[in-house]
Parts: sequence; C-alpha cells; structure tokens
Amino acid sequence: MKKIILILGIILSAVATAQEQPNILIIHTDDLGYHDLSITGSELYQTPHIDGLAKESAQFTNGYSSYPRCTPSRYGMLTGTYPVNEDKGHLGGIPEERNMIKQFTNAGYETAYVGKWHLGKGDSSPVNFGFDYSYAAGEAGGVGQRYYPFNTQLNGKPAKYNVPNVKEDSKEGDYISDVMTGATIEFIKNNAGKKPFMAVLAFYSVHTPLEAKKEDKARNEKELESMTFDGPAFIKQGSGRNKQHQDDADYAGMVENVDENVGRLLQTLKDLGIDKNTIIVFSSDHGGLSNDGNKGERQLATSNLPLKAGKGWLYEGGIRVPLFVKWADHIKPRVEDESIVVGMDIFPTLLDLAIDKKIEGIDGQSFEKVLMGEENWKDRTVFWHSRKARPHSTGDAKMSVVRSGDYKLVVYNEEKRSELYNLKEDIGELNDLSSAYPEMVASLTKTLKAWKKEYLVPEKMNMWKDFRAAQKAEKKKNKKKKK
Repeated sequence: MKKIILILGIILSAVATAQEQPNILIIHTDDLGYHDLSITGSELYQTPHIDGLAKESAQFTNGYSSYPRCTPSRYGMLTGTYPVNEDKGHLGGIPEERNMIKQFTNAGYETAYVGKWHLGKGDSSPVNFGFDYSYAAGEAGGVGQRYYPFNTQLNGKPAKYNVPNVKEDSKEGDYISDVMTGATIEFIKNNAGKKPFMAVLAFYSVHTPLEAKKEDKARNEKELESMTFDGPAFIKQGSGRNKQHQDDADYAGMVENVDENVGRLLQTLKDLGIDKNTIIVFSSDHGGLSNDGNKGERQLATSNLPLKAGKGWLYEGGIRVPLFVKWADHIKPRVEDESIVVGMDIFPTLLDLAIDKKIEGIDGQSFEKVLMGEENWKDRTVFWHSRKARPHSTGDAKMSVVRSGDYKLVVYNEEKRSELYNLKEDIGELNDLSSAYPEMVASLTKTLKAWKKEYLVPEKMNMWKDFRAAQKAEKKKNKKKKK
C-alpha cells in the first residue's frame, strides 16, 4: 500500500510539474478585520493555518478592500473597477473582453465559485457571468444559521434568501463552512492533473449570525476567563458605538473554524502534489463589524483596534484588510509594508501572473512587479466613495477618501469638513493634521474632486438602475403584446 501511495504521489507531482499554467485558489472571507488573525495581532483568535500561509506569502500591510461593505467590494474585485454604483452593478452587462473570468476560461482554465455571491441572478449569476461551476452561491448575503438546515433562522423563520445546494448535500449537525470547503476540495480533486483551475471559496463567515461550533465557543469562553481588558468595552462613534475589545466567544470560534478549513485546503493541495504550482490569495471583503448605529445596540463581532472604526466606515478599520499572496518558488515570502494595493487589483494581477493577459478599460492594476520585488507602490493614489451611509446600523456618514502615499484625506460630504492623516505615523487616525497642513488638504481635495468629476457620472453610477429600468420596460411591453 505504501508503494502505491508513493507511486501515485510521484505521478501527481510529475503532472503538476508538466502543467505550465499555475492553478489559482482565492480564499475570500466575509467581514474579517485586519487584526482578526493571530499573525496580525489578535490575542484571542488563534489562526495557525492562516498564519502559516501568510509566512509563505507576500503579506501586504497596506492591503485594502474597494468598499467598506460586502456587495460593492465584491463587485469591485470581480470587475477590477471602482464600485461607484455602490451596489451589485450589472455583471451580465460587462463585455467579454473585460470579463476577467472568461479570460481564464478562454485560456483553458476550469473555474469555480463556491460561497457568498450576493451579486445578482439571471445573467449576473456566477455561471452566466463566466464560472464553469457554482456551489452555495446565490442572492443571499448570509445564512439563516450556520448549522443544518442553514436556510432557517435560529428563531424558526425562513431566511430571506436561500443558500443553494448546501441543505441537499448535508445532514443534521453539519456546519456550513465545512460543507463549502468540502465542495471546493472536491472541485480541486476533480480537476487536479487534468487542466489548470481557478477556484474562489467565498466564506459566509465571519458575517452575522454569530454562531460558532459549540465546542469552539466553549473553548473560547474558557480562554476569555483568563483574559483581562483595559478601558471601556465601547466608545461613542458616529451615531452609535465602537467595540473596543475582541471578547466574543462565538466570533472567535467562527474565525478559528475558517482557519481549520484553510488548513484542509492547504493540506489537499499538498496531498495532490500541486501546492507549489498553485497561486493562493487570502483576503477579506472589508473590515470587521465593530460599530452599531442609532437604531439600537446590537451584538458586535470584533474590535479593529488599533485601526479606527470598522465595517461601513472609510477609516482604516473599515477598508484595510489582510492580503496574502503565495506562489512557491516564484513569490518571495516577505512583509510588504509600503506598496498600496486594493481588492480591484487582484484579478488583473492573477491574469498577468497566470496567462500574461492584460485587460484594458478597468481601474485595477496588476501588481505582479510588486510581488516580484521589481516595483514599489508606496506613492500610489487611490480613492473610496460612500454616499449610501447606514447611520442606523453601523453609525457611519456619507464620506469620500483619497489616499496618496502616506497621506489620507477623509471628507464628510454632508458636513463639508475634512480630516487629514499621516498613516505612516498615525495608523489609528487619531491626529488630524488638516489645520497644520492646509496646502496638503487643498492639493488632495483637488485630486479627489477631479476623480469624482470623472467617476461619479450616470454611466458609471447607474448601471444596475438602468438595467432594472430596461427590464421593467421590456416586461411592460411584453404584457401589452399579450393583451
């Protein structure tokens, strides 16, 4: 038996070596904050598998999401554009030459999307957008509960949207992140050695509902008994509160379950002999849920300290995320603490690395040369815009931001006031320099206004609105014809 296993391993390794194009695995988490890993500073959440991956990767300390909420951030990543529409856009309306998933398919890749989609249906569903295989991916932004049957809430009421596939493939006691990871592993096994694959596993964790496995919650409750925290549990921020401590046992257990499943994925790649020929990207869609709003106090998941604020906000706690990229023997493991990269850069980079393909007409840029140590993007200028504030749920306001090099200008659009921070010296955004550096404020304001003039225009902001209006008009027209 040992000889058979050895021979099989040699064969798989030979196949992996013969395959010129690398496989790609994107592990995307939901609501995971920058400091929600032990390698990035958490004392409660234990993430040895993700930490191990990070140590074998290029780790970006200036990695950002494209938006501080789920749907626009995911839209930005999949389209390589600034999500100025601030919703799901219309993926089905993107021409093939700018559809990055179809570029992989055309290059011979087998593609899969497993998990949280939240970006539309019909021609904007994962398969119709371009993925060959889709699992547990639909309109749902979250699950009713994490244990089987998943699509029923803890109070017994049905969830607003069903997560497809998972109930049919599961049984009593199954946990959804485990089920989705199993589906991803099955896809990898079915394609390893046959053709290159590009797989996205988008966890519904660690988004609400906060529901860890019972044993994971119990372990963290016991650990919390021996921990002490300084200062208040919450402070006033915006129209609500900001959580100051990482002290929720359910959330800790959810983070650690994601880590266990990352370990399963990494072990699968090693067992198949394809770990060295697989590019792995690990990241999150935005910062952790640390703020509530004027609607009332809610269970908050985590603290993003020393970063300011969290999900929904354009301070660093809302948009700075963990970002690790591994490709053994190609990308030198290191901490990249200067270059500024954003979620919309991920797919242009993967296209560049895997098939030497560049897409015109998008905002995201390939950071291949940064990964290879040939360029430094510390002086890059990037933008964020949030006009769909949620003061009721996360306490934030309508804001716009430009970061250029070390400096970040935060503009409160309704209040007509600005704040300026030097992020290199003040990562917590505690020292507003706007009165000390009026020339810097004026310069960055001019840069931000020029970007808004170019990007905040109907043809970029109303894609989904125009598509829905056209759909309604077509339905109305068809009804008249039937009459």
